[in-house]
Amino acid sequence: MILKEKYKLYNGVEIPKLGLGTWFINDNEVIKAVIDAASIGYRHIDTAQAYGNENGVGKGVKASGISREEMFITTKLGAEVKSYKEAVASINTSLKKLGLDYIDLMIIHSPKPWANFLETEPYFEGNIEAWRALEEAYEAGKLRAIGVSNFEKADLDNILENCSIKPMVNQILAHISNTPSELIQYNQEKQILVEAYSPFGHGELFKNRQVQAIAEKYKVSVSQLAIRYCLQLDLLPLPKTANPQHMKTNTEVDFVISDADMLLLKNVKQIENYGEHSGFPVFGKV
Repeated sequence: MILKEKYKLYNGVEIPKLGLGTWFINDNEVIKAVIDAASIGYRHIDTAQAYGNENGVGKGVKASGISREEMFITTKLGAEVKSYKEAVASINTSLKKLGLDYIDLMIIHSPKPWANFLETEPYFEGNIEAWRALEEAYEAGKLRAIGVSNFEKADLDNILENCSIKPMVNQILAHISNTPSELIQYNQEKQILVEAYSPFGHGELFKNRQVQAIAEKYKVSVSQLAIRYCLQLDLLPLPKTANPQHMKTNTEVDFVISDADMLLLKNVKQIENYGEHSGFPVFGKV
């Protein structure tokens, strides 16, 4: 069962292979979402400072009845935080909002502030500063693992060449019809686990007839096919939902996609328009 399976980060920390994404679930609703997920068997919850629901996630963890040691909690440093001093304060703010003594994984949400995401300025110095704060918090035991999100090769190289601890995770946009193979391979060569956010392409995949046909072949839903696809690429999918039935369905992925069908899925025509979500910087790059 996928909820029992884990990846091992290069520092030895184990991370559940399937996580619950919480983007767009507000601070009050996320409490129930975390409790529901925990009751189904989820042990990995993904939040961020930018989501505005860290407080609710922390309350949900406490109310779930699951021991803290069993839960894996990820949060993200605000994309705008690009100085050491700000990063130190932000890490402590997340710990306080979550109400936790430690965070299992904290990552830099973006190499660039969201307002400047599509600009050429790489913010290399700012990322080194923020990373230094994460390294210190990691060494102090406040964080069990540290990583990045939305980092391209140049952004990763900046950290690898200038910092003392390499990232353990890189969380990127990856799903059927948008699989950045070279970036994934580069991370994996460096022993950096790739997490896949938006594994359903923000619902756009559900409209794809080719993907629907392959899902029908395996007698599964498109969401189950999308999650299994990520797992077979050794990615860690983070499907977001507050619906307990969807949470449960997303765990039922004990089937294997054939090599031929994996090749078909890797070559599905790229999504050109993410609908109402196209305005978000990460989708604007696609």
